[in-house]
Amino acid sequence: MIDFATPWALALLPLPFLVWKFVPAHRERVPALRVPFFQQLVQAIGIKPGAGAVVLDRSRWQWLLGAMIWTLIVTALARPEYEGDAVTLQKPARDLIVAVDISGSMEQEDFIASDGQKMQRLDGVKQVLTQFLKSREGERVALIVFGTKAFVQAPLTTDLDTVLELLQETEVGMAGPHTALGDAIGLAIRQFESSEVEQRLLILLSDGSDTASTMSPINAAAIAAQRKVKILTIGVGDPDSDVEENRVDVDALKAIAKRTGGEFYFANDEQALAAVYDQIDKLAPKMIDSETYRPHHALAHWPLGLALLLGLLGLAARLQPSRMARRRTAT
Repeated sequence: MIDFATPWALALLPLPFLVWKFVPAHRERVPALRVPFFQQLVQAIGIKPGAGAVVLDRSRWQWLLGAMIWTLIVTALARPEYEGDAVTLQKPARDLIVAVDISGSMEQEDFIASDGQKMQRLDGVKQVLTQFLKSREGERVALIVFGTKAFVQAPLTTDLDTVLELLQETEVGMAGPHTALGDAIGLAIRQFESSEVEQRLLILLSDGSDTASTMSPINAAAIAAQRKVKILTIGVGDPDSDVEENRVDVDALKAIAKRTGGEFYFANDEQALAAVYDQIDKLAPKMIDSETYRPHHALAHWPLGLALLLGLLGLAARLQPSRMARRRTAT
């Protein structure tokens, strides 16, 4: 579809006709030479004298060419544009960060898969988390892993394939053997500082109690609440383990979620964890803003270029008879 950006310029089309019709012709005085016996002279030469005013005559093709050039110039001033097909752009309306515990306790093989087989906790989490992240298409997602220290495995990005690849490359113990819940929350808050959207969600998954944070998880959650970061916590593992460090601190995870207006979930097998992610989808569905626009491609250079070409051709045709006359005079 072709449209005009400044259609009011088309009102200039009748301007040359109006000037020709209502504006007086240009008059110019030139010096003249008085010649005695003027009548006898012009009769001898065979010239018919005029009244003194000379109006240059134009052929029909010159009038037509001039009209075409003017029409093309006015068309270019109207800025014709080609309107392309509608394009829809999607942009995230919420940023999501997933913080995964990779401390030493995540190595235990007590996570029950859907077929009843036991597998490593982290492997089970990866398997279910991969399906969850694949459904976040269009959202900005970041991945944080934590053990003794917390690290950004993938910053906020819409490139989910890269996030999933980095998730698969994560191994138990890469961040140290202990658990730093508070540091993971603090690092997530710093990642959200670059976020320009209001919806900010942190999913915190851990199988142990905080033993290595420089900041208390509850204090970190309070700061997150001030920054409008909502935290959903997921407990994986055994809350009754004899080893304190490997025991899921359910109370702490509940307190963290409650402080930010979030929810706590507990999952000890693949089906339960998948059900948790389904609940999270219902509680916090995918948030995407979209806007549609039609691209416009300028076409003004085409009529302008054609007008220039016609003008040059008309000038060449005008000068050609003069050259022929000079050649005849020379011979």
